[in-house]
Formats: sequence, structure tokens, C-alpha cells
Amino acid sequence: MALLNYTTKIEPEQTIAEIQRLLAKHGVSAMMTEYDGPHVAAVSFRINVEGNPIGFKLPCNWRAVLEVINADRKIRHGYKTNDQAIRTAGRIIFEWVRTQLALVEVNMVTVPQVFLPYAIMRDGKTLSEHVERDPSLLLGLSK
Repeated sequence: MALLNYTTKIEPEQTIAEIQRLLAKHGVSAMMTEYDGPHVAAVSFRINVEGNPIGFKLPCNWRAVLEVINADRKIRHGYKTNDQAIRTAGRIIFEWVRTQLALVEVNMVTVPQVFLPYAIMRDGKTLSEHVERDPSLLLGLSK
């Protein structure tokens, strides 16, 4: 199976704007784009849950996408660039956010539920980063 969106020509700034428009329709109170040098590293947003602001951070690991692109012999050399990996990573996130919000729109889940793994904890790391580091948190096991 070919990598999703690896041929996209849509620039990261347009993709970020599209993601922000999607989130804005669902009660987001603040949004921010985080950068790793000149490249997008994450899209963050805040939503109020029962009066409490909760932050979420959706990572954009374009370097991982570049590894997949470079490893795929079916992908032409012209697509094996940092810029293309950044565009591709952004579009994959956009498609994922759009799909998750479709679940919200039919009342299957809420915005906080669907993005829970990316909730930002007090130390600035996401819930998924905490669980990845210590799976016992999720499993209810003691250390």
C-alpha cells in the first residue's frame, strides 16, 4: 500500500490553516503552531471541558515520514525530500483530524475523547508520551 498523500503539493501553511478551520468549528478556544526550526513540529489547541482549559498537541513527525518515503522503492526519487515529507506529514494529520471530527459530528465521541492521547499534562508532555514511557499507567499496574 502506498503512503497516504505522498504526492501532495499542498504547502504546510495551507494544511495548518485547514486544520485550524476544522478545529474552530468544534469549540476550540485557542490554537498554536509549534516549530522545530523552520519546520512544523506540532499543532496545538485548547478546549474548555466543564470550565477547565485542556491543551492538546498533535505531533507532526515529518522525519518519520521521510524515513518511510526513503525506504519505499516504489516512490520516485523526486518525492524523497524534506519538503515533500513535511507536506505529506501535514496532509496525513489533516486527514486524521477530519476523520476524528466526523465521529464528533455524529455524536459518537466528544472532542476531548477523540484527542485524549494528545492531552498535554502538567509537565508539557502528552498523555500518550507518559503511557509510552510507563505503560503501567494505562494498565493500572504498580511499578
